[in-house]
Formats: sequence, structure tokens, C-alpha cells
Amino acid sequence: MLKAISGIFLSMTVIAGCSSGEEPSKPVAATPVSPPSSADTAKLRAALLPTPKGMHVAYGPELGAFGSLKSTQEGLAAVRQAKLQRPECAGAAQLDAAQPDVAKAPAAVIAFAAERGSITQAIVSLPKATFPKPLPQQCADYTADVAGTRVSYKTKTLNMPAKGDESRAYLTSAAGGKKNAQIGSVMIRRGTVVMSMLVVGQKVKPQGLYELANLADRNLARAAT
Repeated sequence: MLKAISGIFLSMTVIAGCSSGEEPSKPVAATPVSPPSSADTAKLRAALLPTPKGMHVAYGPELGAFGSLKSTQEGLAAVRQAKLQRPECAGAAQLDAAQPDVAKAPAAVIAFAAERGSITQAIVSLPKATFPKPLPQQCADYTADVAGTRVSYKTKTLNMPAKGDESRAYLTSAAGGKKNAQIGSVMIRRGTVVMSMLVVGQKVKPQGLYELANLADRNLARAAT
């Protein structure tokens, strides 16, 4: 069963698609799931980051069951069209939207953009405390064929100060065709609520990533209560 593709891979899918002159893949049809209550999603929406200075909202906020969100479905479509050197790395260190409990969980997603890069954030309220396992060693360095472009990924674990009940941060360098990018990723759990954030740019500074994580964690604390 396919896992939800990581946001890191989806980000480079777009980069590779642009470099090859092809359109990014279209989302597949969403799997029907019962929509969560408005009270559930309203609480999660309130915990999303405010628009960072110099950026604008590029997508969302989108609210609903995690498995039915456009961003989740686009990830599933992208992984089906790509050829990974290590297929198990597509969903590594990410929530698995193929799991029924995760797919049905209330979620909120938003994305911000500017000329220098983008920030994507998702907050998911799970039925029980769940946190992805650390990135496997074999997924720290691998390649993928994306829209006809060979993309290489090199990821290192960051020593981010601990957040919430559990937290992790990574910095990935991705290169393919004439495009290069860095992707900083943060995941934080408070109780049964999990926040994931991706910061994409030509160069992502760990300290800036940590500052965003501090703000996201403060907001997450309100959603988890």
C-alpha cells in the first residue's frame, strides 16, 4: 500500500516538472471519507501560522479529513508517477495517509509563498498519540526519476531544541536538472495533534527554521488543549 508521499519529494516533483517543461501531475480523485466536524477543524485552523512578513497565502487554508485534502492527494499522484531508487523512502518520517485512522483525522493545511521560497504547514488531530519513526539511514541519500529528471536527495538530522511531546527536524538538499533547492522539515507532536512544516528555498538556514518551529509550537499548544 502506498504511503503519503513526503512533502520534500512533492516539492521537488514541482521543481523537476518545471525544469523539464512538463506540467505538474494532477491530483487523483479523493477517497470518500466522512468530513470532520466544523468544531474540530476550526480549532486546527486557529493553530495555523499567520502569514509571514513578505509572503502571501498561496494555498488554503484547506480544512477536512487528512486523506481527502488536495495536498495529500497530489502527493499520492506524484509518487505513482515517479521512480524511486528506494521506494520505501517516499513516505519515510511522515504521517501515513493510507492508514484509515490517519486518513479520516481532522486536518488543516496552508501554504505561503514569496520569490525566495515557500512554507507549507499541516496540522492533524489524530485519534491517538502517533508520531512517525525517524528517517531510516538508507533514506538519507537516494535518487528518484521525476518527470524525466533525475533528482538526488541528501538529508541530515538537525539538532533542533525539543518541542512539544516529540519533535524532529531535517534539512534536505535536492538537486535535479538545472534546479536545486533546500527543504527544511519540522514535525511536532503535542498530545494527539501533530504539526508538520516544510520550508523550501535556495538556502534554508536552520536558525530561521527553529524560529518558525517556536511560533508553530506555541500555536500548536492551543490546539492540543
